[in-house]
Amino acid sequence: MTSRTRIATETEREALYRDMERLHTSPLWRYTDVTRAEPQPRTAAHLWRWSDLRPRVLRMGDLVSVEEAERRVMVLSNPGLDGLGATGSLYAGIQLVLPGEVARAHRHTMAAIRFIMEGTGAFTAVEGEKTILHPGDFVTTPNWTWHNHGNESPDPVIWLDGLDIPLVRRTLDAGFQEYYPDLEQPLSKPDDLSQRQYSAGGLRPTWEVHLAAHTPLLNYSWEQSYATLSRLARETDGSPWDAIRLEYVNPYSGGPVLPTMASYIQLLRPGKHTSAHRHTGGTVYQVAQGTGWSVINGMRFDWAPKDVFVVPSWAYHEHANASEREDAVLFSYNDSPVLRALGLLREEAYLETDGHQPVGQVFGAEQRGGPVVTAGPG
Repeated sequence: MTSRTRIATETEREALYRDMERLHTSPLWRYTDVTRAEPQPRTAAHLWRWSDLRPRVLRMGDLVSVEEAERRVMVLSNPGLDGLGATGSLYAGIQLVLPGEVARAHRHTMAAIRFIMEGTGAFTAVEGEKTILHPGDFVTTPNWTWHNHGNESPDPVIWLDGLDIPLVRRTLDAGFQEYYPDLEQPLSKPDDLSQRQYSAGGLRPTWEVHLAAHTPLLNYSWEQSYATLSRLARETDGSPWDAIRLEYVNPYSGGPVLPTMASYIQLLRPGKHTSAHRHTGGTVYQVAQGTGWSVINGMRFDWAPKDVFVVPSWAYHEHANASEREDAVLFSYNDSPVLRALGLLREEAYLETDGHQPVGQVFGAEQRGGPVVTAGPG
């Protein structure tokens, strides 16, 4: 059957489109990017160097009080996005708590994770339980749980904040926040009780009932995490793409620690260079230990301790440990629980050459005065 639509002039069509626009409507066929052969995220592969960030983070403490800021945080804004996004769905920031300070208690529908970077002796309190923070600890703050922070040590304490702010606030329009009536919430449990209850290697208390979708474990200690990584590194090669990579899990379900974010710790043996792969969902990485580089869609990113970098969704990436003697350890978090729940999680290995991407460009080389090569897979 042939179409009965007459051939219209361009003037007539433009008049129709303007008329539709006045009604806040538009023709679908003029949107050329609704469907694509593969994702084309606005998120850019990017690296924030700790050597650049640290002096400015400390300067924040000189100029802005915690009472003014409530949370004294340097937001890591992805250059491909606007505002509060490290990726399209994830936020990253560097939080500073100075000696004697308390960041007031509140709760919100955004879930949060913390990876401790510097300092010992500060604390986070969540739902009446206080955990003492040490470098490399991974701390969870489930959505709509009362939480506050404080520093009872003589030194500044700094950590990486990861939240699902872009997803909850911008995509789902479900951002709520409430303040606790007092500066701090009352403590109703012994310090670090959940560590003793739930981090005993496959054992959990029978008298506790935990029905929430998030983990009941507040702090996953660096000491235990690194010991497990090191032991496994002596016994197995792990994954060709991620080496020795462990997921922080909910001890009740075995699933991710939070419904919207999964978090990982991975070890690269000395000299290890993983094969490249890609998957849906952007990932935020922080270097917990060591030096090395990652190649992301043909661009090399050299990293050092405490640097933060982003791998966009569906971007080929591989990691390498630059040292022939020391381990490198990467912490990361992503939005894979959401993608898995929606049937959108996909993964693909890089099959060209020897599994490694050709490097066409080095991140930051232009600023450092080095050569910039523009060839590569794009």
